[in-house]
Amino acid sequence: MAEFAHRKKRLSSFQIIILGFAFLILVGALILMLPISSASGRATPFNIALFTSTSAVCVTGLVVLDTAVHWSIFGQCVILVLIQIGGLGVITVAVSFALLSGRKISLMQRRTMQESISAPKVGGIVRLTGFVLKATLIFELAGALAMLPVFIRDFGARGILMSFFHSISAFCNSGFDIMGTEAAKYASLTSYADNILINVTVMLLVIIGGIGFLTWDDICENKFHFRRYRMQSKVILTATGLLILLPALFFFFVDFAGFPVKERILKSLFQSVTPRTAGFNTADLTSMTGGGKSITIVLMLIGGSPGSTAGGMKTTTIAVLAANAIAGFKRKEDATFFGRRIEAKTVKTAATILMMYMALFLGGAIIISAAEGLPIDVCVFETASAIGTVGLSMGITPGLGILSQCVLMVLMFFGRVGGLTLIYAALSGNNKNISKYPLEKITVG
Repeated sequence: MAEFAHRKKRLSSFQIIILGFAFLILVGALILMLPISSASGRATPFNIALFTSTSAVCVTGLVVLDTAVHWSIFGQCVILVLIQIGGLGVITVAVSFALLSGRKISLMQRRTMQESISAPKVGGIVRLTGFVLKATLIFELAGALAMLPVFIRDFGARGILMSFFHSISAFCNSGFDIMGTEAAKYASLTSYADNILINVTVMLLVIIGGIGFLTWDDICENKFHFRRYRMQSKVILTATGLLILLPALFFFFVDFAGFPVKERILKSLFQSVTPRTAGFNTADLTSMTGGGKSITIVLMLIGGSPGSTAGGMKTTTIAVLAANAIAGFKRKEDATFFGRRIEAKTVKTAATILMMYMALFLGGAIIISAAEGLPIDVCVFETASAIGTVGLSMGITPGLGILSQCVLMVLMFFGRVGGLTLIYAALSGNNKNISKYPLEKITVG
């Protein structure tokens, strides 16, 4: 009995991550329900508070009520704290408090931290945690100071809150904004579409937060010596560059061809960066071409990179699948990057993640379309935004019913903690079966 109780109490690192995020979402929802959290001074219904808390912790940005209009300054600060913790990761924040208090970090905590930030090994995890905290503070503070003159000019003293809110939101790739008014809700950054300072600052914060702390650790250690970088860092930086440049060219020549050159360049670059789980927008998404919307959906599903504040399938997942496809075209046995071979297990994991994301985002869109009587194309956009933890919207989220809101919350949670983390948490403790079925060939393609 004692042995059973001991095993029952022991949680895997994956289960701790899942429970940590779920607990934070619930606490955030309960606080947002309080009258002090709303601008009107009235209690907010639980389903709305839960949706907002889920979106904030999962750094998504989808909302059912305008953040600037419905929530009080206290409520906006609560959302900001949830975004910060969700962006860094619940485990990272917990370990950080333990470090600051001088407590010793156990091996179990180190392993959990390793899973939380996708570190390659347990060794050096405490040093890496300190690096994550310092980098976050430096980048968010620099972003806030850069935007401060513009926001103080436009909003007075409130510009201080707006600078820090949007800097943290951008770095954490959450997409929450407090730009809306009663006359113009869900405005995001559309009023700053031609402002170079705001556009560049937000884009840099999104990219910096999205490439991952391990990559930044590599950059800080090896500076401009690209050949010394880990293979993963090389793949991330190369994939990130291509995923910004190629879509930007499409948007420049197709979707924003009618704008002045300066605004056209800014809109094209911003629209290429923001779907990678950031969620801000400077353009009217509903007026984009079908091709532009399709590219945006693909970018939302891909998302950022491992160990970052971003969600999505991750750049490395798509890169591994692309390398495997190229190897298949060339009739080579192994996928390779930069003169290094990728193990078959990694390719299998990438294929599993792709199938899970496709099934969930399409399944969610079908459920919402059937429940709400909406066209499938707008529902697909919304579910891609949710599972990619992006926050871009075709404007249907505020009008969705409870069932559809629940679908989006599940997708946001899945997109933030990661599909494999959920599966590993559910199957934790199961014995591995080393036996194999007989081999049989099957024709594909």
